[in-house]
Amino acid sequence: MSEFFQTVFVNTFSTAIHAIAMIFNGSFGLSIIFLTLIVRLLLMPLMLKQYKSQQQMKEKMEALKPELDTIQAKIKNTKDSKEQQKLQQEMMGLYQKHGVNPLAMGCLPMLIQMPILMGFYYAIRGSHEIATHSFLWFNLGESDIWITAIAGIVYYLQFKVSMSNISGDQQKQMKFMGLLSPIMIVMFSLNAPAALPLYWAVGGTFLIIQTLIGKKLYQTPAPSLTANTEKA
Repeated sequence: MSEFFQTVFVNTFSTAIHAIAMIFNGSFGLSIIFLTLIVRLLLMPLMLKQYKSQQQMKEKMEALKPELDTIQAKIKNTKDSKEQQKLQQEMMGLYQKHGVNPLAMGCLPMLIQMPILMGFYYAIRGSHEIATHSFLWFNLGESDIWITAIAGIVYYLQFKVSMSNISGDQQKQMKFMGLLSPIMIVMFSLNAPAALPLYWAVGGTFLIIQTLIGKKLYQTPAPSLTANTEKA
């Protein structure tokens, strides 16, 4: 482990967890929950910006759908490889013309979280007080199947809620990654300190609420029946 990572992330999180625990009468579990919420609140503007971009991308994809369906039908019906290549280039040109990237997944928030997760992990492992502290029914420094299961379920629900904000084509592309995320969380948490799935469970619950807030702020309302009647 590099000295930079140890100083900036591990020591910072260890100090923060201990300091906040003092506010909660020595409860490291409540300290981790509180610190998780702080981290999520700090990331919230970035996540909402990503949500807004996804919503704009969804609207563009929906507007392009008739043209894309036509091109995709032609690709499906032709067996000429040159013609298929030409149609695929036409489809990519359509994406570029309208500023659409169907593979855009917003990896920046995920990358930002990696040092945070590793910082939490080593801060807990490196502190005897945190690692031996009991919270609710589990020990923070030992793995626990129930908090692990809760974290997996929460992130599956978070994935389902987030799917409502992207187009049908993107949903197909991201379905595997979305299902892989809770599975990986469960697999990793089985041999990790219970404090990590606690972080994921709290963070995932926050993300669900954040997604609902994003939908309220940025989702374009569907045209009303009255408006459609008036146009007719």
